[in-house]
Amino acid sequence: MTLTRRLVLGSMGALALPRLGIAADRTVIDMAGRRIELPARIARTVTLGSLPVINSFVYAMGEGGTIVNGLADFARAHWKYQTVFAPNVASRPTIQQPNREPNVEAIMLARPDVVLTMHREHVEALVSRGLPVVFLSWQQPEDVKACMTVLGQVYGKPERSARYQRYFDETLARVAAAIAPAAKERRPTVLYFQPSTLTQPRLIAEWWIPAAGGISVTDDGRKTESRTFSLEQLVKWDPDILIVTEPKDVEQVKKDRVFSQLKAARDGRVYVVPVGAHTWSNRTSEQPLTVLWATETFHPGRLKDLNLAAETRRFYREFFDVDLPGAAIAEILSGTL
Repeated sequence: MTLTRRLVLGSMGALALPRLGIAADRTVIDMAGRRIELPARIARTVTLGSLPVINSFVYAMGEGGTIVNGLADFARAHWKYQTVFAPNVASRPTIQQPNREPNVEAIMLARPDVVLTMHREHVEALVSRGLPVVFLSWQQPEDVKACMTVLGQVYGKPERSARYQRYFDETLARVAAAIAPAAKERRPTVLYFQPSTLTQPRLIAEWWIPAAGGISVTDDGRKTESRTFSLEQLVKWDPDILIVTEPKDVEQVKKDRVFSQLKAARDGRVYVVPVGAHTWSNRTSEQPLTVLWATETFHPGRLKDLNLAAETRRFYREFFDVDLPGAAIAEILSGTL
């Protein structure tokens, strides 16, 4: 589906408002084991909660044009490619509160065919108003594949879901084969962090860092989403590589009296993670690209046949149905949004 086609679908959806309570054509089972009745075709989707995450799944199904809500305030500033992948969300209203509580009345007015959320606590309140709610859960990194399985059922695209899952598995296998010869070599120690708070913000980094052949210094078997640490601990770790989320973080590392003396800073190995539909270091359907980028960052040249820009463009073209120009790909990979 072309970008033009996506825009047409979005505008058509604003005219054809299905009524709540219409007879369902099929049943799907969500990630809480709940059975949800849905119409044969999903023309109007509401996404709630962690919008960049959930939207990235919808984009990967080629269904961004069905989203009838806009981005929440927290998501507008940093993730501009959300509105490139689905231009319709730029003009749609926000239907959740700043604390991510759903605005139930606004959702009712949107008349969705399906509501997607990762917040279990909101499900019953929405269902009680007659809304068709599909719950998506993410406990382990590979749950992205389970999410895509459910969405393949929701949108009637099981073959597209299967294609994404094959790409996911093939990418991880490709990376594993490439870094296997270096198994006896010293793998770089890596810290993904926010310099201003001395925090490792995302548990998923404890998955993609080792998957790409690095050693995460914060991986202590924790189950919590984030971890803070002391300046003394940071100096003790003295990682080979630092990963941050914004260009200003790189400047802070360079200028800070302590950060600038770390091995990673002295060697010029401080990197900004790419940002597309979401920040690649966080939960997103772009996870396979995260591992490719991290492998190239940790082990330059190890993936001998990898052209990361071309691979990224192909991913978005194949799964998001958007063919981005080279300048856009370069901006995403630079993380300088």
